[in-house]
Amino acid sequence: MSLGNKDRKKKTFIQRLFSRERDGRKMMKRMSDSVELESESLCPSSTGGASMLSRQHVQSYRVFVATWNAGGIPPHNGLNLDDFLQVDNPSDIYILGFQEIVPLNAGNVLVIEDNEPAAKWLSLVNQSLNKPSNIAIRRTTTGSGSLFFAKPSLRKISKNFRTESKRKLKSCNCTAESERKHNMDFCCPLQQPNLSEVDFSSEEDDEDTLSSSFTNQNHMKYGLVASKQMVGIFVTIWMRTELIQYVSHLRICCISRGIMGCLGNKGCISVSFQFHRTNFCFVCSHLASGEKEGDELRRNLDVIEILKNTQFPKICRSPYSRIPEKILDHDRIIWLGDLNYRISLGYSDTQKLLEAKNWDALFNNDQLKIEREAGRVFEGWKEGKIYFAPTYKYSYNSDSYAGEVNKSKSKRRTPAWCDRILWHGHGIQQLFYQRGESRFSDHRPVLAAFLVDVVTNGINFKRVLSGSNMKIEIEELLSTK
Repeated sequence: MSLGNKDRKKKTFIQRLFSRERDGRKMMKRMSDSVELESESLCPSSTGGASMLSRQHVQSYRVFVATWNAGGIPPHNGLNLDDFLQVDNPSDIYILGFQEIVPLNAGNVLVIEDNEPAAKWLSLVNQSLNKPSNIAIRRTTTGSGSLFFAKPSLRKISKNFRTESKRKLKSCNCTAESERKHNMDFCCPLQQPNLSEVDFSSEEDDEDTLSSSFTNQNHMKYGLVASKQMVGIFVTIWMRTELIQYVSHLRICCISRGIMGCLGNKGCISVSFQFHRTNFCFVCSHLASGEKEGDELRRNLDVIEILKNTQFPKICRSPYSRIPEKILDHDRIIWLGDLNYRISLGYSDTQKLLEAKNWDALFNNDQLKIEREAGRVFEGWKEGKIYFAPTYKYSYNSDSYAGEVNKSKSKRRTPAWCDRILWHGHGIQQLFYQRGESRFSDHRPVLAAFLVDVVTNGINFKRVLSGSNMKIEIEELLSTK
């Protein structure tokens, strides 16, 4: 073959190669434009500032939220949480808040926090969500043949249920260069985080690696994202395992509002993280108790102080980031817990409305409703319509309110909707708001599900094209610059 023919063939091959690259770039641009135009909308700033028009890829996720005051009773090994978690109608994310998981006595408040009940709750949640064949908490058989929990460690149990290390979930994975380029109001997870820049030594159960004994990671449908206890308050967050990789900037803040305004028998645990490009905050609280006139003002003050004093640590080193440090600066916020607001009626008047199931008349006297409408608390927040009976106070293992069984006025409590779930921010649609019917404690649990919009990084082109017959993937074409 002559030298001229070789040169012509080489030239033709190079032209064909670059032609295929240009075609690939054009195809990817058309697909990107198509996806972005489907979801062009106003993007709210995570700092509450002015919105900017941007092209976004928005995906909705189902978020299940539940709050339950356990009445100081530790869970037994036969407690089934399938109905509580509504596992037959699964969600993408589970936010579970408990109050009084331990008795609020001086020993638990002033001395050493008992985390054994929290570990048991964690294991029971895992049993319902993941249906494992091997229960993480070892059970021991007594001489009589009954089963009971061996004393667990919350730290060790938590490690067994994680599919990502806590250090990775907490880390900042933003790049200043990407933020300057896209002029974004939030951090964008684009690369592996620089773990050496962040100090996590303050966390009580901080672990850098997953448990070496945990071998069924690939078989877990849900993984643990966060768990935290403050005396009787306990929060645990679970997520589908394939979604956890998109969580970053995980931070937790505890505010004590108990005895003398500084002890942890009352207060809140707040959890903040970024999921894809959307900032979430979940607040689980146990507010001031009491049904005397004026006690609702103490609860209002608790909420005000929580909003004022909650400060998430700054872990993002990018000067262009907008990772929020205050609760109200987040894009999506859900507040759950035993808020302890009562009904501003006497016991006998309340009982008459209860017997008639006149929820509207009863709810018109609900303290939280009155305080919100007066603009004294939770201004700008939303709550779903209540169509269920008051959740407090029941006699243990009974469907009767405490006053119906025990006629003593000193132990009688006027029934009330103490347990509530509220939300703040755009892109949140409530699917249901109801109570559970477990007789485990003197409170009935309250459950809600939401469809929550999340701004993602856009579509994965390699995944979209995986079903095609193209022999050269677009990602390979783009790599040849």
